Amino acid sequence: MYTIKLFLFIAPLVISSRTDQDYTSLDSISPEPKSRFAMLDDVKILANGLLQLGHGLKDFVHKTKGQINDIFQKLNIFDQSFYDLSLQTNEIKEEEKELRRATSKLQVKNEEVKNMSLELDSKLESLLEEKILLQQKVRYLEDQLTNLIKNQPQIQEHLEVTSLKTLVEQQDNSIKDLLQIVEEQYRQLNQQQSQIKEIENQLRRTGIKESTENSLSSKPRAPRTTPSFHLNETKNVEHDGSSWTLIQHRIDGSQNFNETWENYKYGFGRLDGEFWLGLEKIYSIVKQSNYILRIELEDWKDKYYTEYSFHLGDHETNYTLHLAEISGNGPKAFPEHKDLMFSTWDHKAKGHFNCPESNSGGWWCHDVCGENNLNGKYNKPRAKAKPERKGGICWKSQDGRLYSIKATKMLIHPSDSENYE
Repeated sequence: MYTIKLFLFIAPLVISSRTDQDYTSLDSISPEPKSRFAMLDDVKILANGLLQLGHGLKDFVHKTKGQINDIFQKLNIFDQSFYDLSLQTNEIKEEEKELRRATSKLQVKNEEVKNMSLELDSKLESLLEEKILLQQKVRYLEDQLTNLIKNQPQIQEHLEVTSLKTLVEQQDNSIKDLLQIVEEQYRQLNQQQSQIKEIENQLRRTGIKESTENSLSSKPRAPRTTPSFHLNETKNVEHDGSSWTLIQHRIDGSQNFNETWENYKYGFGRLDGEFWLGLEKIYSIVKQSNYILRIELEDWKDKYYTEYSFHLGDHETNYTLHLAEISGNGPKAFPEHKDLMFSTWDHKAKGHFNCPESNSGGWWCHDVCGENNLNGKYNKPRAKAKPERKGGICWKSQDGRLYSIKATKMLIHPSDSENYE
């Protein structure tokens, strides 16, 4: 711009100079060589101005071209970010639709639970009234029998009295059994109420607001229909010439691992696909001798493994796990030398927090909600994503590094076996 202004300033001066010279030539005739040199000077000045103008325009074009390239690069980055955001938005919408469908089912279950609760209340009141009447009759008969024995100690009890006493005892036992059944049903109802509250909290966190009027104070969780394993079902795999028992396997997210405490206790899934063997079965195996726990992880690039010596408690200790690392090339999956209690969404170990849905699935916890749950949610793979964000299980090791796990295996093997190396 400066060059253009300079040219515009010089050009009129040159033209004016030439005009003055023409007028002067009319008044007086100057020598021919002097006029010719003056014209050459004017041409040189004009040429120099044009040259400077050309250089200025060239610099301006290069600068403008660089700015346009920067703008195009920023537009490409914006387009890519917008595309990624649209993919995430579509995934969120799909999850929201699934939650809405689950909510409608849960409302139907609410009514069923409410009706069941009313029926149980009515039955319990009737049973309690019958129990009181029968207890009164039993006391009366016991008093009569006592008096009869005192007044006639040498005479055997009459057969009819004996039969009546037996009948009363049978009825009393039947009432006790019925009361136990009712108490068990009440316990299940309370457990369902806890599940309902957990579902309600999850729905609130996703921003879905459904009307809860004319229903129970919370929403029940849809019951699982996943069949548990039979007691003698296990799957063994060969490793380094030894037979290992596979207790957990995940490969593609086809099995939902956000199961109940009952299913984690007895197992779920399919042995030819994804499954969890069951805490009770694992405990019945490892209590016989000392065992090794091997964890194999596979992300979208590499494979890792870690082996631990471990001790597993029974159901009264929430299957507390205590372990120490032996060998391996993989990241640490557990904190060592600590008592880790197993928890699920419907069975929280004492002193543990209610973890969010992203950390769903039963796992051994210590004192905080971590991201090292190998039974957590399996995200659907995305083809165009980076390897570390492609899908699978979003898992953070004990050293804080984040992994995207494609497949997992958990295996156990006797530590004192002759085949173990």
